[in-house]
Amino acid sequence: MYIAIAGNIGSGKTTLTEILTQRYGAKAYYEEPNNPYIGDFYEDMMRWSFHLQISFLGSRIKQTMEMLGEKSGDIFQDRTIYEDAHIFAHNLHQMGLMASRDWETYMRIFELVTNLVPKPDLLIYLKASIPTLISQIRRRGREYEMNIDEEYLKRLNDKYEHWINEIYQGQVLVIDKDVDDFVADPTIIDRICERLDALKAAEKR
Repeated sequence: MYIAIAGNIGSGKTTLTEILTQRYGAKAYYEEPNNPYIGDFYEDMMRWSFHLQISFLGSRIKQTMEMLGEKSGDIFQDRTIYEDAHIFAHNLHQMGLMASRDWETYMRIFELVTNLVPKPDLLIYLKASIPTLISQIRRRGREYEMNIDEEYLKRLNDKYEHWINEIYQGQVLVIDKDVDDFVADPTIIDRICERLDALKAAEKR
C-alpha cells in the first residue's frame, strides 16, 4: 500500500506521516528537511527559485528510486513529486519568480521521471485555511519560515485546490484541518485508518 500525504506548508504532513507510519509499522519517506537553498529562497525568491526547485526535484527522484526498490510493506510519503511541479514550481513561474527558460528546463526534467513514479493508492490531502497554516508554521518555529508572505500561501492553497479538483487523477481523501485536527482529536486518525484498512482489504481480494 502506497499512501501519499499532500498539503500546503504547515498543513501537518510530516506529523500525519509519523503517526500513520507508527500505526502501520510502515516505511516513511519524508520531504528533504534541509534543502541547502531554502533559507536563501525566502530571502530572495527570484534569485534562488530555480535552484530550490531543482534541488527538491533531485531529492524526490532519489526518493522515488528508493521507493521502487521496496519489494513489500506499506509506504507513506510526505509530499509528492507532482506537488513539486504543479504547485510550487508552477506558482513561482506564474508569479514571475522563475524565468521561463528555467521553468521549461525544470519541466523537461520532471517529465523525464514522472513515468518512473508509482502512483499512490490513496492521496491524503490536508486542506487548511491561511490562519491555520500560519498558526502551525509559527508553532513549529522554523526560522526561515517566519517571514513567509500570506499571499504566497494563499496562491499555493489556490493551486492545491485546482490540482486536487481539476488535474490529479486518483483516489483522494480530504482532511479539513480547520475542523479535523488529528493531533487534538485521535478519532480523526481512526477515521483515516478505516479508509486505509478498507484499501488494504480490497488489495487482498
